[in-house]
Amino acid sequence: MIKIVKAEHVRDYLLQLTFSDGARGEYDFAPLLAKETVLTKPLKDIEAFKAYFIELGALCWKNGLELSPAALYKELQVDGKLIHAEQAA
Repeated sequence: MIKIVKAEHVRDYLLQLTFSDGARGEYDFAPLLAKETVLTKPLKDIEAFKAYFIELGALCWKNGLELSPAALYKELQVDGKLIHAEQAA
């Protein structure tokens, strides 16, 4: 089961995610936040967005938004944005 082990703010709504298998990728959350749902609307405030944390391998925010590490991993993989540890060397 894939988990997020590290998340780093790069700029704006872009985070670099590192996964339990050593793969990493930069994920742009701007399209998600543009949907302006009850859970995403508060995160348009950049300070609220940057208050993310990792809980049990998932990316979370205090307002209750929790994103699946497997879904984020798959999306990065499909978009060709996932870098595996052996590719980085």
